[in-house]
Amino acid sequence: MHSDRASFGLKLAAGAGLTFMHLPILLIFVYAFTTEDKSYQWPPPGLTLKWFAVTWERPDVWEALSLSVRVASISTVIALLLGTLCAAAVARAKFFGRETISLLVILPIALPGIITGISLRAAFNLGDIPFSFWTIVLGHATFCIVVVYNNAVARFRRTSGSLVEASMDLGANTFQTFRYVILPNTATALLAGGMLAFALSFDEVIVTTFTAGQQQTLPIWMLEELVRPRQRPVTNVVAMVVVLVTFLPILGAYYLTRGTESVAGQGK
Repeated sequence: MHSDRASFGLKLAAGAGLTFMHLPILLIFVYAFTTEDKSYQWPPPGLTLKWFAVTWERPDVWEALSLSVRVASISTVIALLLGTLCAAAVARAKFFGRETISLLVILPIALPGIITGISLRAAFNLGDIPFSFWTIVLGHATFCIVVVYNNAVARFRRTSGSLVEASMDLGANTFQTFRYVILPNTATALLAGGMLAFALSFDEVIVTTFTAGQQQTLPIWMLEELVRPRQRPVTNVVAMVVVLVTFLPILGAYYLTRGTESVAGQGK
């Protein structure tokens, strides 16, 4: 009789893989509580909660966190707007060069980050655009759009076009069709794409290095702190925050995109 249960060897391999991936993250959490402030000793000589209070009082941490949240939020809004419109055009219309446009939209996330960063920096220099908050936003939006586009175009393709036609036939205008037909069928995909875009922007380092000038987002601040260590456990406390901030949107996106086979009109 065939069993759907995984074998012991497969479970062991899966557990080893998960341990390999997540053990470094667990070490970051442990070192956030260490009493040693200059090096990473194992096992830690002692455990303390004082670094959380120290981190709370550090104004440079709050400045970097504020910048990262603002950049990620605006980049996500831009990505939702442009990524959704582009996905709707590619999924719903037939025109010359459609597949080429789809490839060009996806290309930024396939390229190495350093290539994107160098390209953006060259473009800003060529246009005499000074580095600012908005140059970081534009840099992050280039790859955030891809995340939203991928989620949106997949959902548009799974939603039957006959639903829109039926809505129009029944007298609904464009706004009503969008509100009552298109949005309910695409909302979870857009929300998931937005969450992933926010998480991707929040912890981005390479593109930010080329577009930020003298500004420091939270990941850039962490990199600087590791190069010139000062109260090293503070960096680990901030790393815990980054893990939680990026993990929650990814988890939310996972739950939102489950069961997409139930999209209305799919297969009809």
